Amino acid sequence: MQSLISLNQLLWGGPILVLLLGIHIYYTIHLGLVQRKIRQGIQLSLGSEEERHGHGFSRFGSLTTTLAATLGTGNIVGISTAVFLGGPGAVFWCWITGFLGMATTYAETYLSGRLRWQDNQGHAHGGPMYILRYTLHKRGLAFFYSIALCLSAFCIGCTTQSNAITEACAEAFHCPPVYTAIATAFFVGLVLMQGTNWIERFSMAVVPTMTIFFFGGCTLYLLLHTDYLWPAFRQICSSAFGLSSIGGGIAGYSLGKALRYGVARGLFTNEAGLGTAGLIAGSSLEKKPEKQALISMSATFWDTVVLCGITGIVLVAYQLEYPTEWQSLSAGSLTTAAFGKLPLFGDKILGIAIVFFALATLVGWSYLGKQGFDYLLHGKAELLYQAFYVLMIFAGGMMPLTLVWELTDFINLFLLLPTVYLLVKCRHYLHKPTPPT
Repeated sequence: MQSLISLNQLLWGGPILVLLLGIHIYYTIHLGLVQRKIRQGIQLSLGSEEERHGHGFSRFGSLTTTLAATLGTGNIVGISTAVFLGGPGAVFWCWITGFLGMATTYAETYLSGRLRWQDNQGHAHGGPMYILRYTLHKRGLAFFYSIALCLSAFCIGCTTQSNAITEACAEAFHCPPVYTAIATAFFVGLVLMQGTNWIERFSMAVVPTMTIFFFGGCTLYLLLHTDYLWPAFRQICSSAFGLSSIGGGIAGYSLGKALRYGVARGLFTNEAGLGTAGLIAGSSLEKKPEKQALISMSATFWDTVVLCGITGIVLVAYQLEYPTEWQSLSAGSLTTAAFGKLPLFGDKILGIAIVFFALATLVGWSYLGKQGFDYLLHGKAELLYQAFYVLMIFAGGMMPLTLVWELTDFINLFLLLPTVYLLVKCRHYLHKPTPPT
């Protein structure tokens, strides 16, 4: 365990941060600050579309399924651990990662839409492994990415989310973890057995509802504690560079820790640079890759810039108001403690939000992992994948939280490196986007 923590600190403390932020900055410049077109992306995802023909995700379905795979414990428990371990400045770097990552999300989803591969039956397949194999002719790297994608589904998609569900139900509703883990595995298993259409429908129903629900809880907290809103902003900005501390005399957090946890959690929440959004974009019914890329980019905006941002402000405001109370808490319980200050069942509100966000991520990531599994086994042994995925949901509910998050940070690397490689090699396929018609 300690060796894994040390390795993550070494990698995330320098090389990976430079690589990730570098690719985000490059595509922000290369695409002419594509983030300024976020309004168009939102309009496309929420607007009307042509009648569906064939199998694939609708515009809104692709948005909500992408959010289902990313919105989850990263926005609640992940930000909690980032603030606890990296200080208030981690929120700033999480914001930066989200804003710059919007350009990378645009790039990887545009490429997945433009460089789709068609099999002998005429079915289109999109995603990093198909670009690596059929465009860049890197069969080994495509195989490596697919293996990493399966491992990520079993670890990131399963363990972090099921662990959060068992923790939330234990704290808010006093449910034994083993029963919660069994119920979670059973429910997700039922959805998986129904196929991709159920995954899309589940995401379209749950994601918007729970986003509004959780955002409303955060807004209510800030309205009731307005005296700490502006100080929280100041603390986030000053601590981002290791310039100050909180809690009256507590040692200040270093710039390195703020960067390490802010960028790592920002990457975990929006997955920009991991190529996973491209798996959904590549299966979209949208024929124009530029439009689909703008839709996918809006998912990163909602996920990290909006929801992670407001969560981080709530946590720092809570720390400033209760400087001694938060020090006795665990890394994953800051958000729970903050929502506990809300009148009338604040902890229950958060518990429900965590459960449904995590369920959406479990369902969304089941699709992502299946794409890697199908690539490796040519669409065979689907029941084997589903059985193992459900088993890992149960196992994740029993694992220690610290181990779960360290594994997440480590496995993310194996998705990041092949995706960055293809983003660099395929950059000539991209150009500054024009307004969609």
